[in-house]
Amino acid sequence: MTDRTFTAMTFTEPDPGVGLITMDRPERLNAINPDMLMDFEALFTGLAQDETIRVLILTGAGRGFCSGADLSEAMANRDSETFADPEHFLRLAQERYAGLILGLRAIPQPVIAAVNGAAAGAGLCLALASDVRFASPAATFIASFINIGLSGSELGTTYLLPRLIGLARAAEILYTGRTVSAEEAERMGLVNRIVPPEELLETARFCARQMTAKSPAGIRLTKRALDRNIDATSLAAAIDFENRNQSLMVFSGEFFKLIKAFARTPEKR
Repeated sequence: MTDRTFTAMTFTEPDPGVGLITMDRPERLNAINPDMLMDFEALFTGLAQDETIRVLILTGAGRGFCSGADLSEAMANRDSETFADPEHFLRLAQERYAGLILGLRAIPQPVIAAVNGAAAGAGLCLALASDVRFASPAATFIASFINIGLSGSELGTTYLLPRLIGLARAAEILYTGRTVSAEEAERMGLVNRIVPPEELLETARFCARQMTAKSPAGIRLTKRALDRNIDATSLAAAIDFENRNQSLMVFSGEFFKLIKAFARTPEKR
């Protein structure tokens, strides 16, 4: 990316090919305000064209991951054009916030969420839209929309959450708006692993380094296949897409070079 300077979050490259985004409004538990929204939009635009950053880690500054949309700013702006009528709200607010989730899934880089604290509302959705989730013991997950007079179906929750933990568990969480602890989240498969807080970022970085050690195109096509095949119309359709990807990769120049070691030592497969 040419511009890595943001207003409400920071971007660093802790390891070659690994981008680390830290949502940086700790005084508001990293609640998303218009500045952060624009930061994410710029980030996604940059990453879509950036082949040097191959994996993205997402975390929050301070004691929270992300507490969702900044409701204090919504109250302060309730008389603005955004809240003039439903069409204005849909276009100026709802669709832009939903674009965070679509944008996170659309970038070619796998996304690792290092959930260091509360992931509520839109913060939960950012975690759900990530490819891998590591959590500290202090992490909590809250589908808080139902608690503030909204539908629990928000920013992809009714698509992403049932696919991670099953329909019955997702329904109970979305209907009640209750807090899910890190331990429960790990048991139900919402997070990959709980790690001590001092090891959280290093765990995410280690996973990212494992990914960057692989073929760049192979990682990109794997993410694309996971996104597409979760809704495949049939096993045959899913395999057809995989066949296309594998045929591309066989001729990428990496395949015959890398299989030499496997041919010599089959036990390493």
